[in-house]
Amino acid sequence: MAARLVKQCTCFLREAIRFTPASSPVGQLRLAGVAHRTLTSSTVSPSSHFPASLTGLVEKEPVFTPYPEHQEVDQLIEKATRPEELLDLLGAGHCLHQNHAALILIQLSRLLFKNPEDKASVLQDARFQQLLHLANSQLSSVWHGTLVKLLRSLYALALPQASSELRSVEQEVHWRLHRLKYKQLAFLAESCATYMQERGSGELLAELLGHLERRWAEIEDSRMVVAIMMKTGHLSESLMNRLEDKCLELVEQFGPDELRKVLVTLAAHNRRSLPLLRAISYHLVQKPLTLTKGALLDLVYAYGKLNFHQTQVFQRLAADLLPHVPSLTPGQVARCAKSFTFLKWLSLPLFEAFAQNVLDKAETIPLSHLCNVVLAFAHLNFHPEQEQFFSLVHRKLASELAGLPPALQLDVVWSLCVLQQVQEAELQAVLCPEFHTQFVGGKSPKDQDALQKLLHINATAHLEHPEYTGPLLPASALVFRPTDLDQKVTPLQKELQETLKGLVGSADKVCFTVATQYGWVLDAEVLLDADGQSLAPRDFIAPHAQPVGSQPLPPGAKRLAFLRWEFPNFSSRSKDLLGRFVLVRRHMLAAGFLLVDVPYYEWLELKSEWQKGAYLKDKMRKAVAEEMAK
Repeated sequence: MAARLVKQCTCFLREAIRFTPASSPVGQLRLAGVAHRTLTSSTVSPSSHFPASLTGLVEKEPVFTPYPEHQEVDQLIEKATRPEELLDLLGAGHCLHQNHAALILIQLSRLLFKNPEDKASVLQDARFQQLLHLANSQLSSVWHGTLVKLLRSLYALALPQASSELRSVEQEVHWRLHRLKYKQLAFLAESCATYMQERGSGELLAELLGHLERRWAEIEDSRMVVAIMMKTGHLSESLMNRLEDKCLELVEQFGPDELRKVLVTLAAHNRRSLPLLRAISYHLVQKPLTLTKGALLDLVYAYGKLNFHQTQVFQRLAADLLPHVPSLTPGQVARCAKSFTFLKWLSLPLFEAFAQNVLDKAETIPLSHLCNVVLAFAHLNFHPEQEQFFSLVHRKLASELAGLPPALQLDVVWSLCVLQQVQEAELQAVLCPEFHTQFVGGKSPKDQDALQKLLHINATAHLEHPEYTGPLLPASALVFRPTDLDQKVTPLQKELQETLKGLVGSADKVCFTVATQYGWVLDAEVLLDADGQSLAPRDFIAPHAQPVGSQPLPPGAKRLAFLRWEFPNFSSRSKDLLGRFVLVRRHMLAAGFLLVDVPYYEWLELKSEWQKGAYLKDKMRKAVAEEMAK
């Protein structure tokens, strides 16, 4: 019986040792208290088996607690307002337990963050080095939470990368990672991940990310998952996937600030997580959230960057943003308008307010911001009601256009062409040889895009401004083969070509994907004589394209240009073409073509080949009839 009891006591003492620092003699005595408390719950009386002296010692020893009582030195650390007060604690005769040195360093880093001018003198102080050595010697007994904060503080103090104290703390944290609570891991990731990257602590960072990923199910609140996603999610693809799943699980608990942070984080790393975006959009629409001006701007930016369309969200964002427009800065107006442009979403009241904001700040708005607003208006084909808006634009461009980057000069003049507001001086600025030669002949995609815009501007000057006297692009620059000719054929394009071939009766009586000197590509071109019979376009002179025939056009003949309009060519949730495609219609009409528009929403209603043929034949008759009625 006695042997069995001794064996049980040995097991209890072994378990108690795991919770007490081995280096503390007082802790070893307190183990007796643990043993005494455990044994007294047994039916056997300990006094009958232990010597009287040991029994008395056990009864006098207080019960073990891992946290010492709050001492005077703790209050002095918390109330310190100057680094000198903290350094003086080392020589003031205070009894410092194993956490005090670490707590002093933590408080010291906070004070130096507020007063960085004291940092150099403190780091060179001998007492600071003594404090580092003291904390280093007690690392094994520092509590987990304090240890994590200590590492962050040492990073913030910018200790040398080779510092032995810093390496010791990093190693101690590395050993304890599996014992830290998840919120401590999250704090470590949130506050130290950037420092670890900068200081080459890759092994510790990788291990931290591994623990965060493996224990992701321990995340309990929305703030934690958002913080980890913002700070470290982008460092690990698998961790980010876990965090997105957890966000989806906790999204009902998110407030407006958390919804904003998640969306901005996704946008910053181009992560288009559709289930999460749909869930966030649902809560933005359904919950009565109060969104600040900054949150609204961030949400518009995130949706625009991710190109995620949700009509009800856009309606709410536009309505909530409208009262804040007068207080927006020119930069905020430009960025917000640009984000709505990416979404192809036009809110007339909101964009009118943007134009009014620009007019109200006419004297202070930088030209670059004004140009970005003009680009946004042109993309959505928005014409502000305030006539003074374009007067302001022309006045600013008259003196500052030449100082803009060449690409921005080209974009803003092209945008004014779309909006039918370009002036002769602006046309001359980009069509002069000194300007356009830097783009003509280039093979890169950017140069090709710039050349195409130059052709559009040249076509505007030639077709819509008869009073314009030049300069114009040289004939050698008008030979243009855009890269979109090699793109994959869409179903609408393929069906349109097949239907047209059957309608005209012969493949040589219709031309497809006709690249014109105006920088536009026609989906198809059909030539009709005075009696409405199809002719072979390649047999006749074509002033709009490379010469393919030598015969003059017969009297009364008419050129028909077929333009298909796919879903992306329209503003979101509307049948209004975007500015670029309004410009091509104007140019083709000015060039003498009869236009046959084939929008996707009409074509999708046609089910049989007969219906499609009849639809195109009816469109052609209407185009000819309208021309004859003029």
